Amino acid sequence: MSIDFEHSIDIDRPAAEVFAFLADFANNPRWQGGMRDCRWTSRERMVVGTTYVQEARFLGRPIHTHFRVTEFDPGRRISIESTQSTFPIQVTRSVDPLAAARCRVTAHIRGQPTGLLKLFGGMVKKSVAKDYRALKLLLERA
Repeated sequence: MSIDFEHSIDIDRPAAEVFAFLADFANNPRWQGGMRDCRWTSRERMVVGTTYVQEARFLGRPIHTHFRVTEFDPGRRISIESTQSTFPIQVTRSVDPLAAARCRVTAHIRGQPTGLLKLFGGMVKKSVAKDYRALKLLLERA
C-alpha cells in the first residue's frame, strides 16, 4: 500500500520564521510525535545533498531513517527523501505567506511502507495531522 497525500495548516507567524524552523530538521523532535532524535550527518546544512538521520518510534517499534535533501528553495520549499529506511518516503514542506505574520504550511508525503508498516498506512495521515497541529501550537506560542 503506497501513501500519497498533502496536509496544510495556517500558522500565525511570519513565513520566513516558520520556514527557518521547519528547514532545520534538528527541530523535528520538538513537534513530531514519536521522534526521538534528528541529527545532521553532513557539514553543510539546508542545501541540496545535505544528509541527516532521524530516530523515531512508531507503534512501539524503533525506526531509523537516513535522509537526503533533494530540493531547497530558501524561504519557500524543502524536499527530502529517505536513503535508508524500513519506510521509503519523500516529503516536501512548503511555506506560503498569507499576510505579514501568517502563513500556510503544506506537507506533501509520498511513501512505500514495507513489512508490517504496510498495514498502518492510514495511521500515517492521522499522525501527520496531529504533528502539524503541534507545530502550529509550538510556533504560535513562541
